[in-house]
Amino acid sequence: MDVIHAFVLSNFIKGGKLVERFIKVRRDLHRIPELGFQEFKTQKYLLDYLSTLPQANLEIKTWKTGIFVKINGQSPRKVIGYRADIDGLPITEETGYKFQSEHVGNMHACGHDFHMSIALGLITYFTENPISDDLLFMFQPAEEGPGGAEPMLKTDIMQEWKPDMVLALHVAPEYPVGTIATKEGLLFANTSELFIDLKGKGGHAAYPHNTNDMIIAACNLVTQLQSIVSRNVDPLDSAVVTVGKMTGGTVQNIIAEKARIEGTIRTLSPESMAKVKKRLLALVKGIEVGYECEVTVDFGAMYHQVFNDATLTREFMEFAEQLDKVQVVECKEAMTGEDFGYMLKEIPGLMFWLGVGSEYGLHHSKLTPDEGAIETAISLLSRYIEFKGTNDS
Repeated sequence: MDVIHAFVLSNFIKGGKLVERFIKVRRDLHRIPELGFQEFKTQKYLLDYLSTLPQANLEIKTWKTGIFVKINGQSPRKVIGYRADIDGLPITEETGYKFQSEHVGNMHACGHDFHMSIALGLITYFTENPISDDLLFMFQPAEEGPGGAEPMLKTDIMQEWKPDMVLALHVAPEYPVGTIATKEGLLFANTSELFIDLKGKGGHAAYPHNTNDMIIAACNLVTQLQSIVSRNVDPLDSAVVTVGKMTGGTVQNIIAEKARIEGTIRTLSPESMAKVKKRLLALVKGIEVGYECEVTVDFGAMYHQVFNDATLTREFMEFAEQLDKVQVVECKEAMTGEDFGYMLKEIPGLMFWLGVGSEYGLHHSKLTPDEGAIETAISLLSRYIEFKGTNDS
């Protein structure tokens, strides 16, 4: 970064614009969380904001409830991409914020309001201070489900504007503000949703011999599922099979004809994911025979692992270490799922954790991230993007 750009960026950050403007943006977006592919108010808010910026070097295209924003460079040699996810979660908020969610039952409990505000901060800076290379910002819907990254990649817009490298971040409540954490290679796991429906024969509780009880069948299947990781996965590998919800029956004196199991599968390799699913289906066939029932399995949304490019990640970490007020941590891989992995499967890039110092974790109804992290992220990323768009061929 040259002296002039450093001075301009410093004024942009310290002049009050950043702290006040983008914290307000975050709070505005926090009020209107929407589920995947239903982010209509969110999309409108983003488009309205973008319309206030200088338009000379700006191109904007929409896809479903998502948005592509291209900032044309002065003498482009490549395209630098940045992705921000925009959807909320079906969680009833309990933060006590004055700007609490206005959509009862929905909440930005994963920090996507932060992600969007940071992206708008970067766009604001680079529309006013364009660099040599083109920039592409992607506001991606449905990260929490059913998955927006993979179909967004396949759009004609993406093929026309496809980046040569791509960046993203995720808020991390366990790290304090000023800390970023990442690593080369595998960062987040392969994940798959899991939905299992069992159908037998219901009847009166007094005549169990005339029924096929799906509560019993489901309970036995849940127990058997726990053997997959302990007995079918290499102990030096890692996998998780979690059942988070089980429903069945209607009232206390009727034997359940139907039951449903909902859960998640997470592995550190695609090969282990295939192995876990194969063993799960074998156990299901045994339940069908043993309990004389029909069982259907739906693996729902599948997310590819987040695998950071080694060269870019090492460069990014070394760059961040040189900045004041930024502490870089080399973290371990996590069983977290993120559909940004689909973008990294096709485009070199990286994701990192952004410390936001909250007592409560991700997907918690009381998550209260520290808004000081917005300044940290915009300052770091604007400098790094400027470095990449000025000094790297």
